Amino acid sequence: MKKVNIYFNRWFSVAYHYMNLIRNNDDGISFTIFATHPDIRHMSLQGADVAETEPKLEGIHYVQFCVDFCRRNEIDIFIPRLHMLDIALHAHLFDAIGTKLIVCRDVDLLESIMDKGKFYESVKETGIMTLPDYHVVSTAEEFKTAYHDLIGKGHSVCFKPTDSEGGLGFRIIDNNRSPLQELFGHVTPLISFEDAYRILSSEPSFPELMVMELLEGYEYSIDCLADGAGNLLAAVPRRKAGGRLRLMEHNPELKEIAAKVAQTYKIPYNFNIQMKYNGSIPKLLEVNPRMSGGLHISCLSGINFPYLAVKSALGGEVQPVDFTEDVLASHVEKPLIMKSNGESAVPDAV
Repeated sequence: MKKVNIYFNRWFSVAYHYMNLIRNNDDGISFTIFATHPDIRHMSLQGADVAETEPKLEGIHYVQFCVDFCRRNEIDIFIPRLHMLDIALHAHLFDAIGTKLIVCRDVDLLESIMDKGKFYESVKETGIMTLPDYHVVSTAEEFKTAYHDLIGKGHSVCFKPTDSEGGLGFRIIDNNRSPLQELFGHVTPLISFEDAYRILSSEPSFPELMVMELLEGYEYSIDCLADGAGNLLAAVPRRKAGGRLRLMEHNPELKEIAAKVAQTYKIPYNFNIQMKYNGSIPKLLEVNPRMSGGLHISCLSGINFPYLAVKSALGGEVQPVDFTEDVLASHVEKPLIMKSNGESAVPDAV
């Protein structure tokens, strides 16, 4: 059997681990892994067999770059992150050259998931998860009204852009903070209501923010695996357990939520659900229709999420799988000699 060619476009640094998990699979299938990034020295590319510089393009121009790359390198499986929605919109271009996509091809669903405001409205209609109290705002006065409504309900308040990834734009409103102490300490997400309102008032309107109750309990990231039709095959709830410790634990309540999300939305391959407890009630933060930033930790449960998604996309049979016991894990830095396509990446002398 010929080697299977896999392509990662611009990903997070942890794609290095995903590439090695795919490469070190239990079935002994050989892969050649291709990857692109605007920074040829980006850490994700250290996991690739073939790395190239990626141009900074958008829309159909970026999609066409990816199509050309896949055609030129006879790519069998493309695992996109950057501009995922544009790629899904033009999935037929990849079908035409025989490249399979590990992406949600339901464009309406994908667009909804990537906008937290729209997705919350969808969840509200289905009733499958509990939502935090929230408002979506785009003017300073709407922000002020939302803040006072949440405070009036006894909540602490935070906010975040509806279309951001990870912690980008996340702020916690704290009116007792000490700017002087913060100046001499670590950078924090804290901001006073007055400062936030003043900044937001500087423009007539701004991109949508979700203003919501601050949840104070454990935060869980549920890494999920489904087949191409969205049937759930695995779910591993993972939470922080102090410092760098991460705990993968059997939590029936969260596994049931994963099953309901899969049954309702049919998200294919790898996806991630983020929940946070308020007292005894888990409430939705967001759903990510891709591999999460901590998925390589969840793979220490014994479930090779990236490889099994690839196996499913290639038409292989993947049975539902569970982990046998709770796992406490962590990570340490690993020194690497930087290489580019197998050669030393030492820069030329200046």
